Amino acid sequence: MTGPSGTTQVAFVGLGNMGTPMAGHLIAAGFTVRGYDVSEEARGRLAEAGGTAVDSLAAAVVGADVVILMLPDSTVVEQVMGDEALLAALRDDVVVVDMSSSEPLRTRALAETLAKRSVVLVDAPVSGGVARARTGTLTIMAGGDTADVDRVAPVLAPLGEVTHVGDIGAGHALKALNNLMSATHLLSTLAAVETGARFGIDPEVMLSVVNHSSGQSASSLNKLPKFVLTETYDSGFALRLMLKDMRIAVGLAQALGCPDPLGEDAVGLWAEAAAALPQQADHTEIARWVKARNLSTIEPGAER
Repeated sequence: MTGPSGTTQVAFVGLGNMGTPMAGHLIAAGFTVRGYDVSEEARGRLAEAGGTAVDSLAAAVVGADVVILMLPDSTVVEQVMGDEALLAALRDDVVVVDMSSSEPLRTRALAETLAKRSVVLVDAPVSGGVARARTGTLTIMAGGDTADVDRVAPVLAPLGEVTHVGDIGAGHALKALNNLMSATHLLSTLAAVETGARFGIDPEVMLSVVNHSSGQSASSLNKLPKFVLTETYDSGFALRLMLKDMRIAVGLAQALGCPDPLGEDAVGLWAEAAAALPQQADHTEIARWVKARNLSTIEPGAER
């Protein structure tokens, strides 16, 4: 890679809530960015940021040194990378970077398939949500051969901090496991705060104490104060995407012979919440479900 000199060309596929600001950071850093999304509106946002918006996958990757994918799941990633027009348009020395929340075992299989076409795959999912995508401070978990990760690291640097976490698929595994942990402590924290409120403890007071005690977490430090107590529920990360990642993590644990009963229970509860809440609910809206579920257990006329 030549670095941000204006000669490195990046193809960016997937210009949603995360992809648009990420592509914008690459443009600001001096990379030439050609982007594609099924949404015409999304393509328009890229053009406004100074990138080149195109109307096909093949057109996006022509001449690209690096192809970045920011897509919903492994199925869409496989569909994109199975596009024969795209594959025919790729340069011989291109590196494809899957920054989606994909399934690690499917990522390994895809890497083997692409290798037969002389295409290198690196997985580099992110943590930090829309807020940190906008500030270019994402945590980037990269999986792949060291040499391949080193090649793409200068391109990923404007997006956040890159850590090489292992072989291909390791990034996707760690991302899913991280989100399982995050979702579990969010649910536990919400339940504890609801219990405290029922006992008469002000939630803000409770969080203030917890955040200086051993019960603190990203949920108590950030999610509840910013999105739950304010009732904005606008973290930018959908509840169903969180549930998808949780299922990936639990499925991986089962496949590797180390089942996670707590994680499985958490998945079941999040699935209940997903069924009860709107299709596009933010993941912090599980707080609404916790409160409604608890209220439904109170006998009519009972003291609240």
